[in-house]
Amino acid sequence: MQPAYLDQGLIQWRFRFESSNHTPVSICEYDMPAKPIRTNRGSAANGKPGLHPRNLHKQRYDFPALIDSCAELAPFVKTNAHGNLSVDFADPEAVKVLNRALLFHFYGLRHWDLPDGYLCPPIPGRADYIHHLADLLAQDNGGEVPQGRQILGLDIGTGANAIYPIIGHRSYGWRFIASDIDPVSIATAELIGQMNPVLKKALDCRLQNNADDCFNGVLKSGEMIDFSLCNPPFHSSMAQASAGTQRKLKNLGNVKGGDKTKLTLNFGGQNAELWCPGGEQAFVKRMVQQSRAYAEQCCWFTSLVSKKENLPAIYAALKKVKAVDVRTVKMAQGKKVSRFVAWSFLDAETRSRWANSRWRA
Repeated sequence: MQPAYLDQGLIQWRFRFESSNHTPVSICEYDMPAKPIRTNRGSAANGKPGLHPRNLHKQRYDFPALIDSCAELAPFVKTNAHGNLSVDFADPEAVKVLNRALLFHFYGLRHWDLPDGYLCPPIPGRADYIHHLADLLAQDNGGEVPQGRQILGLDIGTGANAIYPIIGHRSYGWRFIASDIDPVSIATAELIGQMNPVLKKALDCRLQNNADDCFNGVLKSGEMIDFSLCNPPFHSSMAQASAGTQRKLKNLGNVKGGDKTKLTLNFGGQNAELWCPGGEQAFVKRMVQQSRAYAEQCCWFTSLVSKKENLPAIYAALKKVKAVDVRTVKMAQGKKVSRFVAWSFLDAETRSRWANSRWRA
């Protein structure tokens, strides 16, 4: 069988397949300009380097406009040392209110709040995941991003913020199953869905009772989803998470003189949101292993992978479960580089039939 060339995002992956079962046996990466994806909700023209062309957050924050949309942001906006309006990103409350303003201004929300100490994600990077995922789906849909309520995704570990369902629904009209192991997160995400008319019937929040399961206990028998996404816990222990917080605060200039006694997570985060045994690699490998049982119920499985060094182990796990199609999509925000891995147990012809029956109805 000839090698398959698969364009996606900013890079291209080349696979060689075993002729018997179409399983990838070798992978290499090389730079390749992305093919434009057609959509009626934005242009594929190049924007600010790094962020996706359709990302609404490519430009610097327009703080006067954000204050018009969310007046409570005003007390947090100050002129910084460079003479620009900004907020103190070491202040958790400032970060939360900035997020609220962004969600009000760009996505039409009226209510968004988090319990103290819960993860408050940086919205531009989360939006990039959604838009690159949309491009992945478009490749099975004749280059058109599938839109509307007939598209159903699973957000594994949605958190209290429900950020992916919000951006996915407001950008493309998708519906989401939002799962989490934390009852407070589920209750908060449900409230966000109920308090915002623009999210009506967009979120189906489901509590995962077993922290070791990603799909079992959430997906119903025979329930079909078009994709799954996940931002897995990054760290392998609470100590590692605390050390990461210390580095972040030092970079923000919030820790001086070596004082490590008072750590504040500027973006928050509960234990399950920040770490799990084995960290990101173990979590994604477990997700890969469990996905095999749902091979016919999901078109594309995806997960963020923050550490590039975790990729070889994840690829090995994907080979073991005989994933038919494996792709890695590179993303960047300034100097920060990330990526998500996507895999499917369906070949291109089957995915095309999937698109015809579900997305073009």
